[in-house]
Amino acid sequence: MSDMVEAYPTPQAGNNEAGTVQRLTAGPLSVELEDGNLRAVRWHGKEAIRAISYLVRDANWGNHALAISGLSIKETRADFSVRYRAECKSDSAGLAIDVHISGSAGGKLVFDAEAVPNGDFVTNRCGFCILHPIVGVAGQPVVVEHTDGCREEAHFPDVIAPAQPFFDLRAITHEIAPGMTAQCRMDGDTFEMEDQRNWSDASYKTYVRPLALPWPYTLPEGVPVRQTITVIFSGEPDIVQTHAQRDEVVNLSTVARAGRNPDFGLGVRPEDLADTLDNIDQLRAIAPQHLILAFNPLAGHSVSALEGYARLLSAYPAAATLEYVLACEQSPRVELTHLARRVRDAGLGLSAIAVSPAPDLRSTPPGSAWPDCPALDEVYAAAREAFPDLLLGGGMFSYFTELNRKRPPLDRLDFITHTTSPLVHAADDRSVMETLEALPFITASVRAFAGDMRYRIGPSSIGMRSNPYGASLSANPDRRRMTMTADDPRQPTDFAAAWMVGYAAATADASLDVLSLGSLTGPFGVLEAGSPNPAFKAAQWISSLAGRDAVHIESSDPSRVLAVGGGDTVLVANITPDKVRVIVDGATAIELGPYGIAKHRLEGVS
Repeated sequence: MSDMVEAYPTPQAGNNEAGTVQRLTAGPLSVELEDGNLRAVRWHGKEAIRAISYLVRDANWGNHALAISGLSIKETRADFSVRYRAECKSDSAGLAIDVHISGSAGGKLVFDAEAVPNGDFVTNRCGFCILHPIVGVAGQPVVVEHTDGCREEAHFPDVIAPAQPFFDLRAITHEIAPGMTAQCRMDGDTFEMEDQRNWSDASYKTYVRPLALPWPYTLPEGVPVRQTITVIFSGEPDIVQTHAQRDEVVNLSTVARAGRNPDFGLGVRPEDLADTLDNIDQLRAIAPQHLILAFNPLAGHSVSALEGYARLLSAYPAAATLEYVLACEQSPRVELTHLARRVRDAGLGLSAIAVSPAPDLRSTPPGSAWPDCPALDEVYAAAREAFPDLLLGGGMFSYFTELNRKRPPLDRLDFITHTTSPLVHAADDRSVMETLEALPFITASVRAFAGDMRYRIGPSSIGMRSNPYGASLSANPDRRRMTMTADDPRQPTDFAAAWMVGYAAATADASLDVLSLGSLTGPFGVLEAGSPNPAFKAAQWISSLAGRDAVHIESSDPSRVLAVGGGDTVLVANITPDKVRVIVDGATAIELGPYGIAKHRLEGVS
């Protein structure tokens, strides 16, 4: 390894806990079977469907864990067949699902499932989700067949659609490569599509049961629910493509780019203040330029939190943004004037304030009635009056989804903000890393309506900071990979470090003002019991790029390696569980272990 490269961890290290994946083929058709569901459905080596999954959601939109038994797999050169039973339990009943999957070399894939509850089973969704990929698909033509039999010629959304682009679906047909098509048919219920890039998922999702219907709903005891997904492929390519071999090198090409890298920020919550102050030297070692200070009176945050923030900024002077949730118990003017007085009395010196009304912490699905909420014009006018010397931000303290559905009056603001989390719909390693693929679409969509105004993202992390879609976040005492939780088991591992560097790389072209990732302590922290975890190194390195001349980096395989650069430094992330060899500008070789990161100094750059 070159003396100009610092790699972390060593290339031999790794702590991946991915589930077992079995690749099944039938002639030119191939699929990956993982935990009873299908991924990477390919025809002649070209990905046509990202995933076909049977999911059971609870009343908080969390996924029930499905226990699989009786798994039987048969495979020949011409076909394959999979059978199993999956079971789960809610507080009131159990659900048994009998599954049969079959594929043939002639180009037909069938995924059939019949679910029977042994009692009245309450769920927000029970059935199939089909994921279409986004790279090479966004903006492309699609033929939609509706439940009444009519056909519509349309396009997959390019800019992210805030509401569902297609309703009442029976089939979706699209070109997967010149001369090759895939038709996906859905029987057994009414399906609709949402643009999952809203939640940073790397897919368009077609799912069962329209959101306009009430949820949660009940599956009656003993009544079977059967659904079938059938994918029909046609055509063949001029040149047969094969899935990339894992021992191939990944090439990175660097090009100077106009602009500078964003400042780096960390989030701070009142409940983490004491630990943050106890580890102030570690904060100095990361040297973030910004701190995002959460303050929500409805969560019990009081003047003591503002005083604690003042002590923090005294120990570590930095630009600070107060992220204030407007309780909406009095007029915006009264509440914000009161806040300004409390901030002054606490001696808290801020550089910016971002304001969100409390009703906007909850998600409002398309077609639903919006909750009572003060007009944003009134909210931002009151904030400007109360804090005339601070930058004023708006948007959402939750996720891009909510920002896309309720866009603020930009003429009232100095910057726009939102966060992301990869744990809304799936929690396996592969899906979490795939969310990085969606970030350029998110930032481009914000730029489409916000123009060149200041744009801040974060604090984003793997774990969810809030659950706008249910009553609460899910507890995770066993530290499982699960959706809708703040406590993700990967946070103290190499995985989180690679995800953070990949996040910086995926947002590098957005001209962000500030990028905030995680926090020093707490569930999103880069410290574990006061000691640096791998994400600490990632935060330190990303922070070191702040304000430096940006370097644009092209990866020959962004599904495996992402990189971000500034000045004479490039940060590289292996976002896979396999070792990888990286070549930078045709010269320097970097060996990275599973989910490894590296810092490389460019030759000839001062």
